[in-house]
Amino acid sequence: MPGFAGRCRQLSEARADNPWLAAGSVIVQQQAIRDHDQAMRNYFAGTHRRPSWRKAGRDEGFRIVHVKPGDVRRLSREIGEVRIPKAGWVRFRWSRQVPQDVKSFRVTMDRAGRWHVAFAAVPDPIPGPGHGEVVGIDRGVAVSAALSTGELLCCPGLPGRQRLRLRRLERRLAGAERGSERRKQVRRAIARLKSRDADIRKDWCEKTSTSLACRFDMIRVEDLKIGSMTRSARGTAPEPGRNVRQKAGLNREILRSGCAACGNTLNADVNAAKNIAAGHAVTARGGDGAARPVNREPQPVLLPTA
Repeated sequence: MPGFAGRCRQLSEARADNPWLAAGSVIVQQQAIRDHDQAMRNYFAGTHRRPSWRKAGRDEGFRIVHVKPGDVRRLSREIGEVRIPKAGWVRFRWSRQVPQDVKSFRVTMDRAGRWHVAFAAVPDPIPGPGHGEVVGIDRGVAVSAALSTGELLCCPGLPGRQRLRLRRLERRLAGAERGSERRKQVRRAIARLKSRDADIRKDWCEKTSTSLACRFDMIRVEDLKIGSMTRSARGTAPEPGRNVRQKAGLNREILRSGCAACGNTLNADVNAAKNIAAGHAVTARGGDGAARPVNREPQPVLLPTA
């Protein structure tokens, strides 16, 4: 397979022979080639899976580079617009300040049908407090993060009524006929609720990490292999897995906890966080499956207060 430059030359020849291809933006097409080239490099390096074909409604989007200062402008307090090649000026909600030296942006659409524009920029580092305080963080499921200071941080999610609505929609989806318009409507409604849940979780993670960076000079986080912990228990037909449904539910809770980890009990979480702050490696079990003592101190049970 030729490299990026060779494939760009092939693209130029294809655009000359196919008017429908030349009608699109060459920047978008070249960046799609660059993304595929980077995906193949990651695959051969062993860090990512093999890239797959795009599917309608999933990972929809494109990237624009060589952005000029006049390509992004603000119209009002909450509305801005950006110039997209072959499309003209497109308005978007101005959620935060766009840097003046931005050089590229990406336009994407999620499964809920919402379009987003993200400008590539390196944020300024958050200055530390300077008092040398260290904190250990033990991550779990019931409690997303237990700090060595005794604080318990729980990742929020959908309110109760929206969770019940999500369950009803999932039951309705199971009974809908494949390919029907009713099934498409239910899937879009489920996607909107799950996107809202993901937005709540991401907002909590961003604010929590920023708060910890402003409060402590050194943060020690428990090193967990999330990919191994959330691996499916499903086997093959000759050798089916055990407790597949229970393991799938556990995987969902691990990924939904915000910190994406598995903890034991509230008391163990606080003790593990104190050992992490002291510089000890804390693991629930070793590679041979045997439990490892970590010299935990007896701690009182801490209950969250209203």
